[in-house]
Amino acid sequence: MGLEAARHLVRLEAAKVILAVRILSKGETAKLSIEETTSRYASLKAFGEKAKGLMRLDVVVLNAGMYVFEFKEAEEDEETITVNVVSTMLLALLLLPKLRETAQKEKVESVLTFTGSFVHKDTPFPERKAEKIFEELAKREGARMNDRCQVSKLIETFCVRELADQITASKTDGKVIVLIVNPGIVDTAIMRHAPILFSLVVTVLKRLVSRTAEEGGRTLVHGAEGGEETHGQYLDDCKVGR
Repeated sequence: MGLEAARHLVRLEAAKVILAVRILSKGETAKLSIEETTSRYASLKAFGEKAKGLMRLDVVVLNAGMYVFEFKEAEEDEETITVNVVSTMLLALLLLPKLRETAQKEKVESVLTFTGSFVHKDTPFPERKAEKIFEELAKREGARMNDRCQVSKLIETFCVRELADQITASKTDGKVIVLIVNPGIVDTAIMRHAPILFSLVVTVLKRLVSRTAEEGGRTLVHGAEGGEETHGQYLDDCKVGR
């Protein structure tokens, strides 16, 4: 879906499109400009350093995500939390200064978008009761992996809204629009690690109601258009939702 969004941006004559991918082989296939892994903080910091050298940065579409059912540690957290939340927010913060600089110099509104999901509504999120939520989610024993992606998307949504609020409160020159996009049910390989029975259910669901990756990509590009009314908002079917 991220690749399709990039293709749409190219068709819209974006001067430069840079893709950072979680899996190197995908990047090579797509002939990407920059290769990164979002499960390693060092590579994200290196990417952020490279971005400082860009002439301008108008739009960032953060689309990396994963949906797994087995516990695996990455950078001291469970991998889903690392990729879907911590790494995503880290990269956003690393790129934010360049977005703001572009907005200041070019007198434009820069846009920072995140890819969320409607599944954030589908978890009781019992870990919220823990004194330290991220430490609770990092425990292998008793990990609730059946809805870990849902939990990660809920936390991501909270983080995006807080980031938007902090940007608004800062009153710093250079307008950056921050929002999160729900592309809906999209036919991608994100659930390739699902158990057989679950995979069968997902396959049927996709055939009935899913969007193609190209259609899902359109929702990401729509979000990248920004607009004051979208700042801090959750976009559902290309309109402000809840």
